[in-house]
Amino acid sequence: MRIAPYGTWTSPIQAADAAVGEARREWVGFVGDQVWWTETRPWEGGRAALVGRTPDGSVCDVLGTGWNVRSRVIEYGGRPWLALGRDASAGFVFTQGDDQRVYRSVPGSVPAPLTAEPPFAAGARYADFARVGEEVWCLRETLADPAGTRVRRELVALPLDGSAATDPAAVRVLAASHHFMTGPKVSPDGRRVAWIGWDHPHMPWDTTAVLCADVRPDGTLRPAVQVAGGPGISVGQVEWAPDRPGALYVLSDPDGWWNIHEIGPAGDSRCVCSRAEEFGEPLWRIGAQWFLPADDGRLFVVHGTSERRLAVLRRDGSLRDVPAPYSEWAALATDGRRIAGTAAGPRRHSSVVLVDPDPPTGTARLEVLRGAEPEHADWLPHGRHEVFTNDDGEDVHAFVYLPHNPEFTAPEDELPPFLVQAHGGPTTRSQLVVNHEIAYFTSRGIGIVDVQYGGSTGFGRSYRERLRGNWGVVDVRDCAAVARGLVARGLADPERIGIRGGSAGGWTAAASLASEPGLYRVAGIYYPLLDPEEWRDRGTHDFESRYLDSLVGPWPQAAGRYAQVSPLRRADRIRAPFVIMQGTEDPVCPPRQAERFLERLRGGDVPHAYLAFEGERHGFRRAETVVACLNAELSAYGQVFGFDAPGVPRLDLSV
Repeated sequence: MRIAPYGTWTSPIQAADAAVGEARREWVGFVGDQVWWTETRPWEGGRAALVGRTPDGSVCDVLGTGWNVRSRVIEYGGRPWLALGRDASAGFVFTQGDDQRVYRSVPGSVPAPLTAEPPFAAGARYADFARVGEEVWCLRETLADPAGTRVRRELVALPLDGSAATDPAAVRVLAASHHFMTGPKVSPDGRRVAWIGWDHPHMPWDTTAVLCADVRPDGTLRPAVQVAGGPGISVGQVEWAPDRPGALYVLSDPDGWWNIHEIGPAGDSRCVCSRAEEFGEPLWRIGAQWFLPADDGRLFVVHGTSERRLAVLRRDGSLRDVPAPYSEWAALATDGRRIAGTAAGPRRHSSVVLVDPDPPTGTARLEVLRGAEPEHADWLPHGRHEVFTNDDGEDVHAFVYLPHNPEFTAPEDELPPFLVQAHGGPTTRSQLVVNHEIAYFTSRGIGIVDVQYGGSTGFGRSYRERLRGNWGVVDVRDCAAVARGLVARGLADPERIGIRGGSAGGWTAAASLASEPGLYRVAGIYYPLLDPEEWRDRGTHDFESRYLDSLVGPWPQAAGRYAQVSPLRRADRIRAPFVIMQGTEDPVCPPRQAERFLERLRGGDVPHAYLAFEGERHGFRRAETVVACLNAELSAYGQVFGFDAPGVPRLDLSV
């Protein structure tokens, strides 16, 4: 083993490995005995392919390279496809990513549109489908302007004969209960339909309602009745019980944790399994599924705090975990007996896995349908969940990744540089799974600590409510507490602490540079929110346009607080070098925010770089973009921390 300073270690994990490793597999579903899913491929410009596992065991691109199966509802997307029958011969419907129209595909023919061409690109979007007779019911999102600041949402019925492709009047409007809605969940007997709705200024993890309506014989809906949810209650998913007519399961948090509740036909409610754990996640994407009923009355669920394990839940509340080498399960699907979903772990890539929980052998059987053992496994860091304490004596959860390389060690008297990583959202969480982006840094001798600051999910409503009215304060404070905790534990060099993050994490990184100039020496900032005052005033898309009401405060009553926490207004306090990476077509955090932020620094003495990527939106999808960003970050860290980053082009950090 060679001795070399931290940051100078050579590694086989390249930026390109991190880019490929970010391929996202999601929206899993059964098509007869087959399992299909979407797969976002950075090496194909971010195209989302619909992929299927065929009976002979091969994996194929169902539609081919000309199709991009992706919905852009609420900008973060929704369930974009649905099988129309019990096997592939019945075909399927899907949303095409380029024009956002719905298409029907049947074997042996080219997909045909079911919806009309919108007046401007992606002016109408569809997601979360359900087949009802010769129609497909779904959520429709109609934009009144290309910027997406004026939006109407409805539950609609699309005729499967394609007539609505040329006659928009052929689409039937079913309901429009709220400004935001999920798609319709139709009861097994077809007599009732349920959905989740909420209105501004609430976000779906704050306050939602579950609506239920009877279906008339002519296919129209009777007036909807609220059956669950309400002020201060978040419902993230609703499913009908297949074995008890009229009974619903809802993922709800009246007791402070997202647990599963059963609502009887008479409206009576009970918590199926009360635990200080989460059985789901915040509803960032329409149609996400974290639990599903089986045919025999059980439920297939995910649960945990800092992880999500797969389990079988009985109606009596007993919970049995499925033994598996994975710590994170999501995107569940079922055929009533088996479970399929995405799964990942600290030493396991994100994979599509099929589970038979009750085989004749008595031990759950797992079959990996898509996924491989991670390359360069010996170079992956050994992340661990640790708990730190902030200045108020509150717990702050974090995942710590020490520098690790099987071929290198540092001099005994040297402490490693560390990067504090702030996740996006902010109402979300990180996962302790294989992450080549993290390994890109740790295998070169740079530690990473991924902070689950107050406001993160996974630890109950009270933990995520810490951020209410305190964004730019609590997240910044908790990240600093963890950084100082690492130093106090002798794990990090206090003179070589940096911070990185994207979106909401980019906000936290920029705010931290202004609030903690003596702590952080450098920052990597991806597509950040930097001006909350502009952002709240139609500076972003509709879904998040009132998000700041809860994160900072209602406007104009909290105008002073907006100014106090604004990275843009506090840009003159920044002393540390940084690099900002931004997509030119980002509708969530528009590039003008980064450009105005940089204008505030013009003429100053803070070294920085600005990388704008043409055509990229919010969250980079192209492999070449990810490669350029990681190399730029590493160069910036090397220049500031005092090491030469081998094999990386030098980034121009100018003033």
